Amino acid sequence: MVGGGSGAFIGAVHRAAAVMDGQIEVAAGALSSTEEKSLASGRELGLPEGRVYGSWTRMLEGELALPEEDRVDFVSVVTPNHVHFPVAHAFVKAGFNVVLDKPMVHTTEQAEELVDAVEKAGVVFAVTYQYTGYPMVKQARHMVREGHLGEIRKVIVEYNQGWLARNVEETGAKQAEWRTDPGRSGIAGAIGDIGSHAENLAATITGLEISELCADLTSFVPGRRLDDDGNLLLRYEGGAKGVLIASQISAGEENDLRIRVYGSEGGLEWRQEEPNRLLFKPDGAPEQVLKRGNDYLCEDAKNATRVPPGHPEAFIEAFANVYSSVAATIRVARGEQPGDGMAHDFPTVHDGARGVRFIEKVVESHLSDEKWTDAREHPATDGPAKVGKDALEGRNLSRDPGRSFDH
Repeated sequence: MVGGGSGAFIGAVHRAAAVMDGQIEVAAGALSSTEEKSLASGRELGLPEGRVYGSWTRMLEGELALPEEDRVDFVSVVTPNHVHFPVAHAFVKAGFNVVLDKPMVHTTEQAEELVDAVEKAGVVFAVTYQYTGYPMVKQARHMVREGHLGEIRKVIVEYNQGWLARNVEETGAKQAEWRTDPGRSGIAGAIGDIGSHAENLAATITGLEISELCADLTSFVPGRRLDDDGNLLLRYEGGAKGVLIASQISAGEENDLRIRVYGSEGGLEWRQEEPNRLLFKPDGAPEQVLKRGNDYLCEDAKNATRVPPGHPEAFIEAFANVYSSVAATIRVARGEQPGDGMAHDFPTVHDGARGVRFIEKVVESHLSDEKWTDAREHPATDGPAKVGKDALEGRNLSRDPGRSFDH
């Protein structure tokens, strides 16, 4: 593991998820940005003294110096966003499998370079959009793909939080500090942090690609340099329409990720805060409540389930499903097990690259006077606009009285 040392919320979650099914153990780590903290964190976790590294570069050098059979099988990168690309790229080029937190990298250029490196190295590469690991998300995906909803017409996906409703980044809150800092978080705030999850959830369930989008971003908290609220209209390839909301200033909300998908024959609804239930609303028939752990679910949903019906499974278990799928995929690649079950069912480097492009296009749309912004990878125009931190310098994402945002 790179990152995720003492006091890091997400590092502890990743470790608990990785070891849950007895398929993975944490064998080495460079757990902090400073050598002292990294070594102390490694000792706290009980890692072998020779496998605790003061920096990720030393970890890469140290693992490469070992016989191949003794090296780590994959590296999990759980640092703040600005460190994602150099670490993941270096380990991929050295032939290591990688699990990387989202959003994958800062720019489309970095994403394309990482995709190219992964394809050349032939390694297993996963991005932890962990909500795809929920059994009932897999069931929703199955039902859409099997035509239970008919032709998809509308997708409404929301991710509502309230933890940034106040200026907590100035009170010493570590998570808020880096997530609201353009230098570490990237060009987007709420859209990058949780909007990317919403986009991925919708894409995973529906299989639809966004063709155009229209975005309105706001920084409601005075002095905040990145957006804390975003509202998007979406057009999908094939004609479906969508709405995406990502807000971290929705006071009173905790972690309310939810999605509704409507087709010509019915609808689906799922909420992350009640993850073991999926609502199916067939046209002209009673609403059905599908529950995790039952035999009537699809194989992917059943494979992602550990305990009988009525025993809740949630956030860490969803993370664990991503990790177990990575482990299974690595073993399949080695010829150690057949390619069925949990293998190959996780977000890949291509999903990560699409998420980066989505973030850039949302910011581009917000800053544009055009009503619709082409969100495809290679639009028919002169190519995607380059969007970076420079685009936000000196600009407040709140509405400018001198500029129209009717688009």
